[in-house]
Amino acid sequence: MQIGEVATRTGLSLRTIRHYEETGLVVPSARSRGGFRLYTETDVARLMVIRRMKPLGFTLGQMRDLLEATDRLDAGALDIGEREAVLEHVRTYEQAVTEQVERLRLQLARAEEFAATLRSRLEEPVPAPRF
Repeated sequence: MQIGEVATRTGLSLRTIRHYEETGLVVPSARSRGGFRLYTETDVARLMVIRRMKPLGFTLGQMRDLLEATDRLDAGALDIGEREAVLEHVRTYEQAVTEQVERLRLQLARAEEFAATLRSRLEEPVPAPRF
């Protein structure tokens, strides 16, 4: 599929997808004869993983590092020691993500409390005018 369809499916802008390509996070699987980027379902899935990392505060370098680790696991050509080292590396990211999710939950709870406070202010009866 072409980049426009990928953008629609992922909710990412064309510019963002191109930026991720320039930084090496995703590489189109092919190019058309006219030079258009062509993507597969696997490419779309990778972009969705990247999209999920971004709000958790991952830097481009961290995204690249984690994607390389998961790519190595998916390739399956690791000996037992290498596999365990890569798994431990991914566990480090998983722990950081879990901690960040908890921080975000706390922020969300505080934001919801604040919204409720504002709603209650709006629902308070208007005092009767004094004469």
